[in-house]
Amino acid sequence: MANRTALYRKYRPNTFDEIFGQENIIKILKNAVITGRVSHAYLFSGPRGTGKTSTARILAKVVNCLKPIRSEDRRV
Repeated sequence: MANRTALYRKYRPNTFDEIFGQENIIKILKNAVITGRVSHAYLFSGPRGTGKTSTARILAKVVNCLKPIRSEDRRV
């Protein structure tokens, strides 16, 4: 039986650097994490396919990461 993976899982970005078209939001979120000033809640809104869920998943990974990677200013 063939290994089938849904397209949204196969092509979903895994780091902030892989997110396309949301540079201003990514910069804000990266700076919040680096400075340690992450808010208790974020509201992502917009039309379908703009990266709301992907961005939220990456932010959750970054905030909960136990061994951050500092060399590239990301923690995923």
